[in-house]
Amino acid sequence: MQNEERSDILTTTADSVVEGELVDEGMAEAIRRMRACGMAKKAIARELGLDIKTVRKWAETEWRPQTRQRRQEPTLAKYDEWIRKRFPEVGYSAKVLHRELGEQGYEGSYVSVQRYVRPLRAAAQPETATARYETGPGAQAQVDWGMLSVWIGEAKVKIHLFVMVLGYSRRIFTRAYRNEKLGNLLDGHEAAFAHFGGRTETILYDNPRTIVTDKDEATGQVEWNRRFKDRMDFYGVEVKLCRYYRAQTKGKVESGVKYVKGNALAGRRFATVDDLNAWLTTWAVTIADERVHGTTHEIPRERFDREERMKMITVDRRPPSRECRTLRRQVATDGYVAVETNRYPVPYAWCQAEVEVQMSESEVRIVHGEKSVAYEREAGKYRVVRWEGVPRPLQRGVRQENVPGDPPQYDPAWLASIGSVSARTLEAYAAVAEEVMR
Repeated sequence: MQNEERSDILTTTADSVVEGELVDEGMAEAIRRMRACGMAKKAIARELGLDIKTVRKWAETEWRPQTRQRRQEPTLAKYDEWIRKRFPEVGYSAKVLHRELGEQGYEGSYVSVQRYVRPLRAAAQPETATARYETGPGAQAQVDWGMLSVWIGEAKVKIHLFVMVLGYSRRIFTRAYRNEKLGNLLDGHEAAFAHFGGRTETILYDNPRTIVTDKDEATGQVEWNRRFKDRMDFYGVEVKLCRYYRAQTKGKVESGVKYVKGNALAGRRFATVDDLNAWLTTWAVTIADERVHGTTHEIPRERFDREERMKMITVDRRPPSRECRTLRRQVATDGYVAVETNRYPVPYAWCQAEVEVQMSESEVRIVHGEKSVAYEREAGKYRVVRWEGVPRPLQRGVRQENVPGDPPQYDPAWLASIGSVSARTLEAYAAVAEEVMR
């Protein structure tokens, strides 16, 4: 009876049985009973979801316990010395090692190679570990940009967050801008120095084009963005740069950017960008400065007041000296003005007019009569600045009142055609016309 019940169960669940699986005693008994009842072996196989070879085997064989033999993986022991020498040379890549072992006759799996070299990779790991670097009070700040989309009114707007973190106390300052251009970078520094009541001895940056235009990692030679470096020299800040592809060097500000995004702006909506910046300042003072920092285990404001405030260096309140020039330019027919190889758009109504270009350290202002348009001064060359004002109506073609109403008199083809006709007197043409009227 128990075997009959087992047979019924196996019949209803046979879809899950596939070729190569072990057959239990109940399944073998069901095969024999169905065969004894006269069912064909193919019918039994379909009914029980078995391979026909399995049915043939157990229809005439007594069941016995079975064990599945595991495939014996080839040993890697004989390659051990070569693997230890070769593994670092291929950048600790088990994939490359498996391929090269196959070329030497190894027939084992990639997983076996991966498992074999795991201890070797773990032993080499400390060489690539990054040690935490702490700085003293007032010694260093770190600066970086972060980008995310924020709801401003009814629209989701992409904003760029300027973030400065003091390395010792971990106080943070952040401000939102529409882009990461040089003018905004300098404005962010000025606002941060005012917020903290001074500056640190050094500031650590990544390698953006607004700061460094070229850098030779081998020699350490840096070609600075001239206007940025001039401003930092005015403040007296020593500028330090991360190595390429080593963003973790400025991990404090990297964490600060994530903190601003995930804490200050999560789920928030603002009426204007000014409201957003007002909230960021409030958040920095009331929340970020008052939390217990996860690394220092202290409140940033208290740590700053106790040891860092007196180490901050006062920033001169007078504005930096500005490079200021005035140029005269003629607006091109496409509505652009060329300045320092870059092209700045103006209203189309100014086309071909002479305008005055007022250049400062960070701004290009184009003046025509009592009107003017201003742009952030481009640091690069051969840039075309996009027009961001109201749409410019483009006047195409020539005014129709300036087009002559008479037939063209100077068409070369027309002149050639009449030149090939024999000249006739006016009296001759008049006679022909009179003949036609008759």
